[in-house]
Amino acid sequence: MTYREVTAERGELADLLAGLTPDQWDAPTLCEGWRVREVVAHTTMPFRRSGGRVLVELVRAKGNVNRAADRLARRDAARMSGAELLAVLRANLDHPWRPPGGGVTGALSHDVIHGLDITVALGLDRIVPPDRIAMVLAGMSSRNIAFFGTDLTGVELRATDLDWTLGSGSPVTGRAQDLLLVVCGRRLPPGHLEGPAAGRFTAAR
Repeated sequence: MTYREVTAERGELADLLAGLTPDQWDAPTLCEGWRVREVVAHTTMPFRRSGGRVLVELVRAKGNVNRAADRLARRDAARMSGAELLAVLRANLDHPWRPPGGGVTGALSHDVIHGLDITVALGLDRIVPPDRIAMVLAGMSSRNIAFFGTDLTGVELRATDLDWTLGSGSPVTGRAQDLLLVVCGRRLPPGHLEGPAAGRFTAAR
């Protein structure tokens, strides 16, 4: 069941966050401009704010979803400690929130992707269960990919641990969870991807 996977993903992330140092909570993630605390504030926002409150912020942001999400994440991260954010996550492991139009798979994708934003940036070698990653990749429609705005022209993403490819052209290989981040527009630390075009999706040292 997919929602069982959502609960498991949140629980595993909560356990990982519980072991972070204060410096790690303030460390940058793969979400540009966000530290770990902003990412956790964002992922727990649906548990703490009503749909009406989010709509007000969306109106203030003139319909720009990313701008509204950024404002809320920064505001909540500034007023809540890491311990408070973690407590919210632990209290809502089985919360039924689903992103508009995304369903249960959308909720799983949200948690998996942002969890990787944290662990990959911190250099923590957490491997998301392959069946969980497969569910997220299977739910990636052309509309989802277009939302992230990633230019995949001329490349084929090819997973080394799952039977999954996307696109055509020069191969970029890596673990499925790393390729998921590529699809989502993240630039990964060196060493995660291989292939002639890997540099397009790799951050500078």
